[in-house]
Amino acid sequence: MESLKKVNLESQVDLKREIIGGLSTFFTMAYILVVNPAILSVAGVPKDGALFATAVASAIATFLVGIWAKLPFALAPGMGLNAYFAFVVCKGLGISWQTALAAVFLEGIIFLILSLLGFRQKIFQAIPKSLAIGISAGIGLFISLIGLKEAGIIISDKNTLVTLGDISNIKAVIAIASFIFIAVLSYLKVTGAVLIGIIFATILAGILGDFQMPTTLFSFPAPTAAFKIDWASLFSFSILPIIVTFLLVDMFDTVGTLAGLSSLLGIKKDDKRLSRVLTVDAAGTTVGALLGTSTVTTYIESAAGIVSGARTGIASIVVAILFLISLFFYPVLSSIPLYVTSGALIFVGFLMFQTVKNIDFSKIEEGLPAFVTLMGIPLTFSIANGIGFGFITYTILKLTLGKFKDLNPLIIIISIVFLLHFLKII
Repeated sequence: MESLKKVNLESQVDLKREIIGGLSTFFTMAYILVVNPAILSVAGVPKDGALFATAVASAIATFLVGIWAKLPFALAPGMGLNAYFAFVVCKGLGISWQTALAAVFLEGIIFLILSLLGFRQKIFQAIPKSLAIGISAGIGLFISLIGLKEAGIIISDKNTLVTLGDISNIKAVIAIASFIFIAVLSYLKVTGAVLIGIIFATILAGILGDFQMPTTLFSFPAPTAAFKIDWASLFSFSILPIIVTFLLVDMFDTVGTLAGLSSLLGIKKDDKRLSRVLTVDAAGTTVGALLGTSTVTTYIESAAGIVSGARTGIASIVVAILFLISLFFYPVLSSIPLYVTSGALIFVGFLMFQTVKNIDFSKIEEGLPAFVTLMGIPLTFSIANGIGFGFITYTILKLTLGKFKDLNPLIIIISIVFLLHFLKII
């Protein structure tokens, strides 16, 4: 497919494609403007404040990626990490959201230091090719699973974990219709197929009576969660385990996401622009905590913009501007059903999964870790867990088969850290 061909990112910029790519990325990840405040409000964070923090932190981080890293990647508060923040740290452990923000802030500072020292870049570059491909394919499955779940096509089941939902419901019908629509447009090489598909799904939702414009079009949320960090808790050992968890999950979620996106773009892991993304990612978390939101991370939904033609930071700047504009149009955005992006997510997942063809399954020490990775990500609903399973499998097989030269010390260290984390030792 045209969108998966390796491209020369220094070639002449196609402004139309960049804008369409930015629009595609934004509308695919715009759900975070609704979902993140809803989740953080469980922890007690004021909803208006959480919305303000989500939009502004996302805009700042994404804009920096656009003008400095010059890559079409967007950043926002991460799903999973926000749930850990609200349901585990605040509700489960009884820690205030102000203290939880302190943990996020400190995690961001540590990440920023590690990024500036090049440690995170070394981890990214240490990922073996087979695992990098497995991560990309696994994230593809993960994205598709999210789309299927949001549309109600796949639902939970106490006996079989998951099962087929009611595909006659409006959500499923719209998701399937938009998925087919996007596939046809992609076959016809229509620019912006993913974005057009999302618009199509929204219109279809309106026709079927599942979407109504709000009575109020404009409102601006107050920054009621900004600068509310409990600074005294920064010196408490009680938040150390929380910081470690945030560090592990955020680090490997971001590394995994970048591995998938860079594979999709066809750029090498040692590209200096990727190290800049890692630095901005860490800075975004620090800024986000100050504004009142959980960990900011690079979004895999950036793939929607890439497959729509985005190749440079112009697309990211478009996304950043849209995040700021969204502050004024929150009533409209919040009224759009989240599932209208389901068809797009499923299709983007399909595109990312195609990288699996580059895995050498004839070599068990390469193919099996990749397989464990691409299965672990969707089945545990965590990019970090899948990466951990892959690293551990890769290391054990290489050691067992006596292929020590394929292992560098960093791979072994990462594997040990993941093993200790899975055993709940750290």
